[in-house]
Formats: sequence, structure tokens, C-alpha cells
Amino acid sequence: MQAAIDAVRVAGTPQGPVPVVVLSVDGEDDVVPIFIGFTEATSIARGLEAEDIGRPLTHDLLLDVMEELGSRIDHVVVSEIERREGGPGGTYIADIHVQTPRGETVIDARPSDSLALAARTNASIEVTEAVFEDSRDDSEKFEQLEDIRNVSGDL
Repeated sequence: MQAAIDAVRVAGTPQGPVPVVVLSVDGEDDVVPIFIGFTEATSIARGLEAEDIGRPLTHDLLLDVMEELGSRIDHVVVSEIERREGGPGGTYIADIHVQTPRGETVIDARPSDSLALAARTNASIEVTEAVFEDSRDDSEKFEQLEDIRNVSGDL
């Protein structure tokens, strides 16, 4: 299922504020929320803004290295959720599909890293149907949340 980064927001939880990247899915009203860390959320937001801040941060550096080696990110896939035994939530699993001089390779990665790279390259984003069905939520819940850029100040 084709998806896009709709927003990077901050949700209030009993444990305190937690960033969430909200993926919209083509043809669906519901969204896929993925709760991530502040550093990762800030990196995704920077990638969406396409702002050059001078020296490369980790995701920018990785892309520079890949480019120098003749590779490029084709697309990323949020492929599954590993559920915890007896508890809520789980760990999202993602894959980065990279075109290299030797052909395509698939790299296991955290969704936050995958999305930060996709935001910088305009690579397409996909979620599997199983991930969508398992994690879909009402988009209106997330529209009310504060944008990460308003919470963390200057990115």
C-alpha cells in the first residue's frame, strides 16, 4: 500500500510527550501512527523541509556515502509489527530497498531511519496491508496534536 509522511507530531502520554510520525495511506481515511524518539522525529522533519544546515547529520551522511558508492534508495517498506507478549504496542520493522551498481539489495532498518531517508530522497513509502490493518487509527486523533517543529523549537 502506497503511503506518505502526513505529519510528525507530539502526543501526550502518561509517560510524557512522545513523537509520532503519521503515515497517510492512499485511498484510506485511517492513518498509520508510529511512535518514535525525539531525535528521529526531528531528523524526519528536517528531511521534509529539505533545509541544508551545513555539515551533514547522520542520515545526510549515510545518503552521501551511498551516492559516492553509486547507490540510491528506491523505496522503503514498513513491513511488519513484532508484538510483545501480553503487552500493548510492538516494534515496527522496515526495509530499505537500495539500487546499487550490483543490483537491488534490501536493508533491514528501523522505520524512523527509513522514513528519515525517504524524506530526504523523495523515495516512495509503502506499508504492508498487515501493518495497516494492525495499526490503523482515526486520522482525526492526530490532527489535534502539536507539530514537532513547534515543540522542539528550531530544527
